Amino acid sequence: MNVDQVRQAYGSVADLYIELFGTSEQVHADDLAFIGRHLAGRPGTVLDLGCGPGHITDHLRSLGVNATGIDMVPEFIDHARAAHPSGSYQLGSFENLAAADHSVAGILAWGSLIHLPPQDLDGVLAEFRRVMAPAGALVLAIFVGDEVAAFDHKVVTAYRWPVDEFSERLTRAGFTEVERLQRPGDGTHRPHAAIAAVATEG
Repeated sequence: MNVDQVRQAYGSVADLYIELFGTSEQVHADDLAFIGRHLAGRPGTVLDLGCGPGHITDHLRSLGVNATGIDMVPEFIDHARAAHPSGSYQLGSFENLAAADHSVAGILAWGSLIHLPPQDLDGVLAEFRRVMAPAGALVLAIFVGDEVAAFDHKVVTAYRWPVDEFSERLTRAGFTEVERLQRPGDGTHRPHAAIAAVATEG
């Protein structure tokens, strides 16, 4: 699975995706609280990587966060700019961020790492760590399973992770987990975990 395949897959269903998931009201209240707890009140820029329709970026901005949404799907960026004209939205990839070393106060990667092949995760986390200011916050959400495994996501192949193993990858990349939120599957939604971590010194 490569970046172009993911981009094309989401571009082909962008209108439906926006209809189903494109407002902050469609995000679980516990998730919005978790995101706000770790990213609100941070001085400096926060990047919402894989921002999709831009709804969580806009939510962060409503909390006073200087948030910029970045996504590789042009249809999502076009929608975000139209729906949230006061916001900042850019086309880009989280594998090669257009940001200086240690320049961002926080990163949100809410479900945006799920399509990343496991062998590519460490490189992406290293890029996150490169741009992160000292003690900057990383907040992310993943699908959970007993082992690292691919599954048939409705849009394009995705991966689930054991939470402890994912957290260990964060540690190796230079982050320290500070909070974890897990929600079991309920027949409609897959088991999910949110992790907040801070950039460690050194």
